[in-house]
Amino acid sequence: MKAITSLTALVLGASLAGMAWAQTETTPPADAGAGAAAAVSGDAAAEAPANAAAAEPAADAAAEGTETAAAGAHVLPNGQDMTPVEELDGRWRNDEGIPTFKVEDGVVDFATFNGFRRYHAECHVCHGPDGEGSTYAPALKESVLRMDYYDFMQTVASGRQGTNSVMPAFGTNKNVWCYIDDIYVYLLAHGTGEIGRGRPAERADKSEEYTAQEDSCMSS
Repeated sequence: MKAITSLTALVLGASLAGMAWAQTETTPPADAGAGAAAAVSGDAAAEAPANAAAAEPAADAAAEGTETAAAGAHVLPNGQDMTPVEELDGRWRNDEGIPTFKVEDGVVDFATFNGFRRYHAECHVCHGPDGEGSTYAPALKESVLRMDYYDFMQTVASGRQGTNSVMPAFGTNKNVWCYIDDIYVYLLAHGTGEIGRGRPAERADKSEEYTAQEDSCMSS
């Protein structure tokens, strides 16, 4: 796991002139389809209702299992499993130590809530409210689902020179960099649909560990 203070030194030295934000690509879900109706006659027609009735419990069970798996799944399109497994320095991490979000019964963890605040203080002018994108900057709520976490960090730290736009480097801006993990997990939570648009209604309390890490970063 890389803490923010150690990761800063790594990222600030990275040169990413050739790197570009991933533009939004909307990949439509696979068409569920209904399938063509089969023509039945004679005895086969008589058996159809019984077969359909027998299939209903299995279909219901399969649908319930799919719904349950979808509700608990936090695997991103880029392959990262963002399921929270431990809390460290007041932020939730997955099994690889990468920051992630945690939402329970509508209550958002503090880092994700703070990410909403920090994003709208520093990022929404270009990337739109709630990371929804604008006419000249991509929707970050979708970009983070495809980008590797460390690529995201490096891009924010070093900036980006594009054809039609220029993203400044934020690696020395403590109002962004000390909270970059919070911004990241907020965008993940919104991008995966765990939280909707706007200010989260309920949040967890700010922990002493979070405050200590925050003070350390802002005073360094």
